[in-house]
Amino acid sequence: MCRNIKPLFNFEPPATRNEIHDAALQFVRKISGYSAPSKTNEAAFHEAVEDIEKVMRKLLNSLDTNAPPKDREVVAAKARERSRLRFGT
Repeated sequence: MCRNIKPLFNFEPPATRNEIHDAALQFVRKISGYSAPSKTNEAAFHEAVEDIEKVMRKLLNSLDTNAPPKDREVVAAKARERSRLRFGT
């Protein structure tokens, strides 16, 4: 998995449209090899991002778990601490 794509399921509050869009965009960039598509490929690139977003929303809405939702702030604080330990201040 690309390091920039973060898990979006089972968080409180739930994933936002922007988070889902950013993950879809990162996925399409990774698969296509483009960070920004050429004019010729721009329509196909953006259509792929929209399609992936729709599928991701459908997936996130259909998943079920018995685990309690994770707190975004707690997860973010743990990630910052791991980064601090790995890279310093």
